[in-house]
Amino acid sequence: MFDHQPHEGDPLQKLSVELHQLAERFGERKVTLREVMDVLGARASGLLIVILALPFCAPISIPGLSVPFGIIILFIAARFALGRPPWLPARLLATQLPPRFFRAVLEGASKFIGWIERQLKPRWPAWTSSAARLRLHAAMVGFAGFLLLLPLVGLPFTNTLPALVIVIGTLGMMERDGLAIAGAYALLVATLGYLGFFAGVMIELFRRGHHWLTG
Repeated sequence: MFDHQPHEGDPLQKLSVELHQLAERFGERKVTLREVMDVLGARASGLLIVILALPFCAPISIPGLSVPFGIIILFIAARFALGRPPWLPARLLATQLPPRFFRAVLEGASKFIGWIERQLKPRWPAWTSSAARLRLHAAMVGFAGFLLLLPLVGLPFTNTLPALVIVIGTLGMMERDGLAIAGAYALLVATLGYLGFFAGVMIELFRRGHHWLTG
């Protein structure tokens, strides 16, 4: 999943290229996760995590998918964090992506994809030098997947921030970019601070409303 090590002469195929190939292959029809993983091959689990999180990094209109996508991301990342091989139950593999899903992701997130591809490179090796550290980073991605699946309706950026953590953290692991992984951790902390702030505001409003009603 996250064990690809890029080296000269055999670079990691760009995410944009993978998405173009998927868009051409599946065209306008619905496609299951099983079909996608079969096409992606050895790096299927890691790339699938990124692809499922990308729609929430850009203003793409694909409603109702944060919960199932968050569950799938959490499941895959949790297995890696526990040192288990990539695997999805048949029910999750049967999950259908809507028609033109990959084309919509390409059109909506192309600038972000291009930017992140230009930034990633192997660095800060201490962050990726052991399997234990990679499992810890996978747990971070899984936690962000949990935040993504929470039905926090009406609060801005509640999908975008966890999705950015997932994309940056996962690609950082795949490219052995310790700086990107560190950035994902920093963004996760900021996300928790953001959610905590609004949780505190809601609790205070509830407390004041209760006090007003009860006198």
